[in-house]
Amino acid sequence: MNIIAETRATVMARIQEAFQAAVADGALPATDLPEFVVEQPNDKSHGDFASNLAMQLARPARMNPRAIAQALVDRLDTSAPIDHVDLAGPGFINFTLTADYLTPVLAAVQAEDRDYGKSDVGGGRRVQVEFVSANPTGLLHMGNARGGALGDVLAGVLNLAGYQADKEYYINDTGNQVNLLGRSVEARYFEALGQGDAYPLPEDGYQGADIAETARHLLAQDGEVYVNMDRDERLAKMTDFALKEKVKGIRQGLEAFGVSYDHWFSEKSLHESGDVMAAIDALRDRGYVYEKDGAQWLRCTDYGAEKDEVLVRANGIPTYFAADIAYHKNKFDRGYDDLINIWGADHHGHVARLKGALTALGYPGDRLTVILMQLVRLYRDGELVRMSKRAGEFVTLEELIEEVGREAARFFFSMRSPDSPLDFDLSLAKKQSSDNPVYYVQYAHARICSLLSAAGEPVRPAAEVDTALLKEPAEEALLEAIAAWPEKVALAARELAPYHLAYYAKDLANAFHTFYNGCKVLTDDAELKAARLLLADCARITLRNVLLLLGVSAPERM
Repeated sequence: MNIIAETRATVMARIQEAFQAAVADGALPATDLPEFVVEQPNDKSHGDFASNLAMQLARPARMNPRAIAQALVDRLDTSAPIDHVDLAGPGFINFTLTADYLTPVLAAVQAEDRDYGKSDVGGGRRVQVEFVSANPTGLLHMGNARGGALGDVLAGVLNLAGYQADKEYYINDTGNQVNLLGRSVEARYFEALGQGDAYPLPEDGYQGADIAETARHLLAQDGEVYVNMDRDERLAKMTDFALKEKVKGIRQGLEAFGVSYDHWFSEKSLHESGDVMAAIDALRDRGYVYEKDGAQWLRCTDYGAEKDEVLVRANGIPTYFAADIAYHKNKFDRGYDDLINIWGADHHGHVARLKGALTALGYPGDRLTVILMQLVRLYRDGELVRMSKRAGEFVTLEELIEEVGREAARFFFSMRSPDSPLDFDLSLAKKQSSDNPVYYVQYAHARICSLLSAAGEPVRPAAEVDTALLKEPAEEALLEAIAAWPEKVALAARELAPYHLAYYAKDLANAFHTFYNGCKVLTDDAELKAARLLLADCARITLRNVLLLLGVSAPERM
């Protein structure tokens, strides 16, 4: 149940009826009804809802907006759920609703339980969310962690909002970086045998301690079988071993972070199936490919990009860009209506050309949304953390989980819009105080559970409770916060912005703490006690649903 959306629709319908009545009796000129909004004001003194229709009508009606607003107000049906209507400012129409308009949500929360918050905003559209997709050549870092939390929560939000969202990881298992991985493992393998001079680490090779670890695992499994093997065969086998180990490590690391995928897609499969060359041929048939300096180029400037891009190098090897086009073509061919990619901000130059290439192929390039994610900076006790014990150059996801725990990390990554840099305070994430937002929210849930346990009686069904007794400001504020949950889910889905959920979790926890501190729940008044226990339990259900969607547990005691 989304009582706020339902009430907004009722208010909007009343306004439209008032407009038609005003036109019918000549108070307003006949004109098309312009787009207008009915929204909840930030300032409660402006009512529960406010509309800007009068200002939107001013130009087509050629009238003063306050006169238009008055004409509408004079003809408005102000029966429940409307209590009264006021004019404000240049012509805003402010609606104050009846005191009990939100109380039906309590019965809905009880009935819907874990489904409370669901909506049909997505209308069943199939969406694919691709995120992290780190090269399998090293360890996961903070950028991967942020992308993992954002992508996982976003897919959950979309599914709750009525989309059919799948999560996918794109494995970059071919190309120069994979060849370099094999040569780097080879160098560490011979180094472990005391023959490091035979095959020194490539100048641009991967130097992380995890590469040496992979080489030791290879040596332990197969011994010295590779020493006298043909080098091409050796590199192929070492590369295959390293890829499997790295992908397995990535999968395990993300699962430890609470992130799982519906699909793991191999880039190599696109080349083996001929899909990459097929996409290039299709672009050539449409007149977008030309040859220069022995290479094949895509006319990216034809669709607004700054420069043309190489699809096939002079040596006949397709570029990563060509594979990316084929991959996204494959996504649409699998029947997805919308594609969402979460990328690092350093990929911003790739967005327009990829969308343009899809459009050139006849696919809806505008249905690809790329969320660009800014950097994460880690701080401990006010000092910037720069180095990893294991990776050497960056702090790994594994190290982050070890230090602050999965739940704190996920919540902190969900608190900011991805287009903003994130300063992650490790010391704050470990604090057990109200300063730590995840602790503050989890403590609210545990506090409710403790309260319900101490009540000594079960929570009654809403139909058996006198909810009209809930009229203290703190009670009304908590009721409003509970009722806002389906709206927040829909908003996060429409804007592809999971951070709305983390903010909402803090607001809901704050509303409960304020209610708990200001309203005695375990009172001697049996009916008031029953009403407040119902309100608290609905807050518990809602808070649990938010936390679970964020990938955070809802503890019953702390």
